[in-house]
Amino acid sequence: MTPKMARGAVRREPKARPARVVSQEAGPLLVDVVGPETYATWVAMLRSLVPQGRTHRLAVVVAGMLHHAVNVAMSRSRRRAPGAESSKALLAATEDLDVSSEDGEIPEVLEKLFRDAGVSPDRVNARGDAYSITDSAIAEFVGWENMPWE
Repeated sequence: MTPKMARGAVRREPKARPARVVSQEAGPLLVDVVGPETYATWVAMLRSLVPQGRTHRLAVVVAGMLHHAVNVAMSRSRRRAPGAESSKALLAATEDLDVSSEDGEIPEVLEKLFRDAGVSPDRVNARGDAYSITDSAIAEFVGWENMPWE
């Protein structure tokens, strides 16, 4: 904490930068589904949270983002709204999603989200084993309704 902050000065948070949409890649693009404002917010959240965040907490946040995108996609696919094409592709990609599957469009969609945020989803534990926030997020997404205590 700087001396200025100790005297009660308010620290300004940097403004969220708009999401960088790389190119119109094949498959669903989250920015097309949820819109540029929501996507920019998600990118800013990941940019802020991932560097010091715990994977088990970040995975739930990212799974929640994906669930929100699926809900928006379902409502858009019913009517002919902008982004309906990506919405249908997202819904199709989530239908057969499997926790053990590293292939498919959803891991690619999440990798792009992290790439746009400028942070890596890849981690290494204390024993040197590699793991990924995206894999954990997919497991949370797939098991969203699971409540083992019931």
